[in-house]
Amino acid sequence: MTDDLRTAALESKAWPFEEARKLLKRWPEGKPGGEAIIFETGYGPSGLPHIGTFNEVLRTTMVRNAFKALSDQPTRLIAFSDDMDGLRKVPDNVPNQAMLAQYLGKPLTQVPDPFEKFESFAHHNNAMLRAFLDRYGFDYEFASSTEYYAAGRFDEQLRNVLRNYDAIMAVMLPTLRGERQATYSPVLPVSPKSGVVLQVPVEVVDAEAGLICFVDEGETIEQSILGGKAKLQWKPDWGMRWAALGVDYEMHGKDLIDSAALGGRICQILGGRKPETLVYELFLDEKGEKISKSKGNGLSLEQWLTYGPEESVAFYAYREPKKAKQLHMGVIPRAVDDYWQFRGNYAGQAIKERLGNPVHHIHDGRLPEGNLPVTFGLLLNLVGVMGEASPEQVWGYLGNYVADASPARYPELDRLIGYALAYHRDFVAPTLKRRAPEGVEVAALERLDAALAALPANASAEDIQNEVYEIGKTGGFAELRDWFRALYETLLGSSQGPRMGSFIKLYGIANSRKLIAEALGRAA
Repeated sequence: MTDDLRTAALESKAWPFEEARKLLKRWPEGKPGGEAIIFETGYGPSGLPHIGTFNEVLRTTMVRNAFKALSDQPTRLIAFSDDMDGLRKVPDNVPNQAMLAQYLGKPLTQVPDPFEKFESFAHHNNAMLRAFLDRYGFDYEFASSTEYYAAGRFDEQLRNVLRNYDAIMAVMLPTLRGERQATYSPVLPVSPKSGVVLQVPVEVVDAEAGLICFVDEGETIEQSILGGKAKLQWKPDWGMRWAALGVDYEMHGKDLIDSAALGGRICQILGGRKPETLVYELFLDEKGEKISKSKGNGLSLEQWLTYGPEESVAFYAYREPKKAKQLHMGVIPRAVDDYWQFRGNYAGQAIKERLGNPVHHIHDGRLPEGNLPVTFGLLLNLVGVMGEASPEQVWGYLGNYVADASPARYPELDRLIGYALAYHRDFVAPTLKRRAPEGVEVAALERLDAALAALPANASAEDIQNEVYEIGKTGGFAELRDWFRALYETLLGSSQGPRMGSFIKLYGIANSRKLIAEALGRAA
């Protein structure tokens, strides 16, 4: 770590560094005994993991990397799955729903996998999440609630919960409605009869022995809560986990502000120190509604990665975590091009500016080689007018625009061609509808055709753009943007589009003139 980088990091206003400085303030001399700073992320595998779950790990990793730039203290990242939670409802977006309904209340690790691939529903969802995290090469330790409870790793804190039972109840009861208060317990015993995680009142029999009693199917049961025979309600569980694992940092969504406050109070009751945190805004779907694992209304990471590269989703996650953002297919092309714009700027920036550049945090300051001579948006427009096309055909057109265009020279562009073809096929093609030109648009297109005919075949994109611009200024349009909208709608079948000089250069003058002829033919 260079002194210049550390100095710049101490002053950087980039949010990962602002978050990391909270931890420097928390442990200015380091953790006692040189113990690692603990970062944690939490996940409930009651439904298929969505992109919000992944982004929490991504953003936490960015804070962890920023902390490493500020300090030489060791760190760990624990990705914790609350997979001992009981199945509360059957998700809408999975098969075999009737089968799942028979296991309501059972721990998620005891619920069969509706996809019939893993030993349980939790194992399936955990495996999906880990596959996503491993694809990015995250450095993390996966932790299973079921395994931690069963192995006794929480036993001492569970005894502590019983020792402080009344104090924890005093925190929780005021947050509940009257009828819920009557049956609430922070401890959820696992029924020895049905295996269901029970939501029943309990009495502490012996805190040191971990014994409680409760009524199960009309019978009073005395049972230990140790070794996986009980778990905690999720809010007390959160606070207990912070105390048990010594968690120093965990971010969470805006919807969990009150829950995190309760968890923090319980953590302190148990002798722990509540972690530092970042409250982030939620991802919303195209309708502006909160993304839900059970509804499946969000954009999955698998879906994004079908139409855009890993770096683009990381870029989208990095920007403005405290601002709500819609998450749908339409945001992918812009995220791809914005990522490449910031990546192109990085090499020429001073250290201070680099630390504020999103790509620094996406790649932890180690940017890959390669450049992108054509934007993803321009690629989409090219594919749009080509219709059904192969990567080889797209490369043929790229030769009009890029010298020595080839997959070997521009592997990053070759990757994007595959994404562009998939995105166009599934989302753009069904929406394209070219309209016939009307009014002054007809004469303007005829002038553009004549201007292109007069240009040499190797005319630059800038020369072509100048011709387009001049026709728009003198063609009788109320505003210049009306001309460009007409070009997009009559030639490309879309209400918005690329810089036309660049597009015509890429598609070729002769091919562009054919588009104009087709448009004018429909107008005739």
